[in-house]
Amino acid sequence: MNLAYRDIRHNLGRFLLTCIGLGLLLGVVLAMIGIYRGLIVDALTIARAPAVDVWVVEAGTRGPFAEASRIPGDTRESIARIAGVSAAGSITYQTVETKHLGKKLRLYVIGYELTRPGGPPHIAKGRSIARSRFEMVADKATGLELEDRIRLGRNVFTVVGLTQHQVNSGGDPAVYITLFDAQKLQFDLAPTALRVQMARGNSGSSRDTVNAVVARVQENSSPEAISQTVRRWKHLGAITQQGQELILTRSLVDRARRQIGLFTTLLLIVSAVIIALIIYTMTMEKLKQIATLKLIGAPDRTIVGMIVQQAMALGLIGFATGTILIYNIKDYFPRRVVLEPDNVLILGLIVFVVCLLASGLGVRAALKVDPATALGG
Repeated sequence: MNLAYRDIRHNLGRFLLTCIGLGLLLGVVLAMIGIYRGLIVDALTIARAPAVDVWVVEAGTRGPFAEASRIPGDTRESIARIAGVSAAGSITYQTVETKHLGKKLRLYVIGYELTRPGGPPHIAKGRSIARSRFEMVADKATGLELEDRIRLGRNVFTVVGLTQHQVNSGGDPAVYITLFDAQKLQFDLAPTALRVQMARGNSGSSRDTVNAVVARVQENSSPEAISQTVRRWKHLGAITQQGQELILTRSLVDRARRQIGLFTTLLLIVSAVIIALIIYTMTMEKLKQIATLKLIGAPDRTIVGMIVQQAMALGLIGFATGTILIYNIKDYFPRRVVLEPDNVLILGLIVFVVCLLASGLGVRAALKVDPATALGG
């Protein structure tokens, strides 16, 4: 006869309700871990999308993500001629707020050269940009569909393709357009502002400007050596892909990363304390029954087994409930939730250890019970 099973069946409703409550708590912990991992992934997504080795930016800046960077558009030709560079492309980044179907839409607009690095890494639906003007590839998170038309600046773009999981560090979904269209959107002055500049004898800012030039290096070349070559020109700066990722994780999203990490740690501590209290309380409520078992001669290992088994069942059911819940609703979160198998496994091991330690407290209290208390009123 399994005493743990019989005791759970006797109080089945209460036990399941406790498991659901614990599952919700562990689900929140798992969600915070996923949000933390998702924040890191989002911060690196746009930087990894071009699959390049070197970022050429304005001298003295850590652009184009952490700081503003503007360099002449013809810089790409100079970079492409460096020995060891296999491909180079100009690229622009900007955040644009527009309206679509009466709703506000915040987009991260990426401009790239069609035949060079910088475009969307994959097309989930539709096709790539084939025309040099007014075509767009949008991330699915924008809510846009194929053939949708959306206004950016003074021009209307048609969505010809959809990509996936392309967002910036702030969670804004990305859209890809040609470099020419992006430069016109980013650097062209409004007609009224242009007239003012012309009246002052200034034709306005040049459109032949980009935020960065990205380069891929040959297998037998070193990205750091290419970067050193670019830095010798004084008016340009160069950052390797590894350095760019370090800037993004240690600078751009560092505070958010640390805050979410601290909050996740606090949630883990609170969850451990609550699990311990639940198991200890369950044991204390059965002290009279435990005393009765001792009185009729039940060995200590039977009592210990009952408490440990109940604690493990509570942890297992609660953890499974929370995991299933988060896996089913993670796609509805505003920000990406990344649940890696190792994170889930580590949390499961933490729950196992906490339940085992908490059952130890209950076992200690149960073994101290005097069998004579079973005869009391």
